[in-house]
Amino acid sequence: MLITFDPNIRVQLWKSKEHMAKVLNDIASKCDVILPGIKEGNILTGKQTKEEIADFYLNNGAKAVIIKNGASGAYLKTLTEEKIVPGFKVKQVVDTVGAGDGFATGVLSGLLDGESYENALVKGNAIGALMVTSKEDNAILPTEDELQSFIMSHERYQR
Repeated sequence: MLITFDPNIRVQLWKSKEHMAKVLNDIASKCDVILPGIKEGNILTGKQTKEEIADFYLNNGAKAVIIKNGASGAYLKTLTEEKIVPGFKVKQVVDTVGAGDGFATGVLSGLLDGESYENALVKGNAIGALMVTSKEDNAILPTEDELQSFIMSHERYQR
């Protein structure tokens, strides 16, 4: 069984940042794939770069670390692989609520379908990009055909 963890932190819900980091990093140490945003990774690990954040979680038992970096895309690091998967450009950002959840949806559905990490991240980036074009949280979620059409027809940021 593949266990994933997206910390999705809310500092104000914890008695302290230190306690939050300890608890969430303990949970992460029991998971296979960790999906923090870059700012979440900074807060939880005290590390500044995506590489340092990824190394922190890999050294604590993760098999893969996927760091979300907004429109820029995502960074992947495993024990044998490291790459940046660029995000997709959209004409207009309407609302960013749900983009991270859309990203996770794409990544997890790709992994469940047996796709490579890179292909799963392409799906995640595409769904995240679609999510920011709507005010609704899930009405814009695409079918597989709509997702593939979006991926093929939209420009991506340069690496």
